[in-house]
Amino acid sequence: MDEFRKAVLVTGGAGYIGSHACKALSRAGYLPITYDNLVYGHEWAVKWGPFERGNVLDRGRLDDVLSRYKPEAVMHFAAFAYVGESVIDPGKYYRNNAMGSLTLLEAARDHAVNRFVFSSTCATYGIPDSLPIREDAPQNPINPYGASKLFVERMLKDFDTADGIRSVALRYFNASGADLDNEIGECHDPETHLIPLVLDAASGNRAHVTIFGTDYPTPDGTCIRDYIHVSDLADAHVKALQALEQGMPSAVYNLGNGRGFSVREVINAVERITKLDVPAKIGDRRPGDPAVLVSDAVKAREGLGWQPLITDLDNIVSSAWAWHQRASKR
Repeated sequence: MDEFRKAVLVTGGAGYIGSHACKALSRAGYLPITYDNLVYGHEWAVKWGPFERGNVLDRGRLDDVLSRYKPEAVMHFAAFAYVGESVIDPGKYYRNNAMGSLTLLEAARDHAVNRFVFSSTCATYGIPDSLPIREDAPQNPINPYGASKLFVERMLKDFDTADGIRSVALRYFNASGADLDNEIGECHDPETHLIPLVLDAASGNRAHVTIFGTDYPTPDGTCIRDYIHVSDLADAHVKALQALEQGMPSAVYNLGNGRGFSVREVINAVERITKLDVPAKIGDRRPGDPAVLVSDAVKAREGLGWQPLITDLDNIVSSAWAWHQRASKR
């Protein structure tokens, strides 16, 4: 019965990573309460608990939901996450990501919810000084999206000091893949993530994929990124919550595989898995794109007992392709 399951408020729970976290929470015996305004989320992705439509900037709505469900923790995914858009319209990102998080933190404090798991990002680091990137690396975000997430990390520290809200901020690298049961997956509009873009090009849903720069100091000249499977990300969020329940102080962890794959390697993997050709065009480098972004996630493995299980690129792409085929029939 739901009354015997500990409730967790999951903001952005109808989105890509949030919905996978809801499934992981349910499997671990929790009742995820999805709170989402459906600007980018999808109601069909809400399958493991009740759905409450609302905006994190709406304090009255948050009070209503927190009063009714009395969650023991908040898992906060709700955010705008388009880097390019954040540069063009920074106010939108500071208002939603930063002010929305402040509104949520104040509501949590006033309803005596003192455990908070935050979806942060490697974008808080900016262009790294050294690789792999550790949690103690300088945080110098180069766009308003990364800056808005860093601002929330700072707020979490202050709310811990002032109000005893203990938190875990999880800085993840390139979320990828889809639920291995093929129940949920990635569905963005517009889509900016590389793997679904390449899958779209392979299946004819877009004319081509653009490779932004082929002259980077990498083995094949294209950018290298650390792809972490979304189900592994979801598992880390549950482990972070459980660690807070056991009294762990506030902490920050990177989530990644600790190895990178280039744009060309991703394209080659898609061609292997789908047995389709990927039309690609060469474009100019994008401003601010580092040649390599790879995580050091040892701290999460040691501190949370977390270990990514789906680390092979072909397996990540296979899960994304299975979902892509299903989603194309929706």
